[in-house]
Amino acid sequence: MPLNRGLTGLALTSLLLAGCGGAHENADGDPPPSPEPGAESASQPTAAELASVSAAFAPYAPDAPAVTYADTVPEGATVDVRVTTEDDDRGTEYELAVSGLEPDRDYGAHVHTRPCGENPDDSGPHYQDAPDPEQPSTDPRYANEENEVWLDFTTDAEGAAETDSDVDWVPREGEANSVVIHDHRTMTGHGEAGTAGDRLACVNVPL
Repeated sequence: MPLNRGLTGLALTSLLLAGCGGAHENADGDPPPSPEPGAESASQPTAAELASVSAAFAPYAPDAPAVTYADTVPEGATVDVRVTTEDDDRGTEYELAVSGLEPDRDYGAHVHTRPCGENPDDSGPHYQDAPDPEQPSTDPRYANEENEVWLDFTTDAEGAAETDSDVDWVPREGEANSVVIHDHRTMTGHGEAGTAGDRLACVNVPL
């Protein structure tokens, strides 16, 4: 509440407050400056980039960053993947953006363990924070969006989409290597959990 220095009844209070304001004012009696825009508190973790890939889908080649296996992910369609983690290494964010795919269509997408290969299955199974001892994993206790990275999306009328997923763990170094786009959204029922149909395309994202 502003102090009205014209009221004598509050004069003493004003003086007392002025004498105790060291924690909130500088030596000239002015309030401390506001933080610069974009400045982060020293107590807040900052994001560190683990991977960033921007590529166009093309047929398989040993050095291809993004590979298509089906017409539903046409050659020349583009993909961007960005993976960041907090400085305290307690969680990871995965961001996926695509353009040039079939419009108004559902796709599934997950992080897989191996790099993209000539054949769709070369990318291996889904990466899991707590690995299922039974592979391929279709047990909802393991094949779920907390233990895996699911990036399902629906394209708009132009064939573009953006999606992201946050998990509270960081992948083990060298064990997550690609993002695979699937034919449909990810199933969740027992015996089918984690499945999303054919592998349509793959992006190399070594972590």
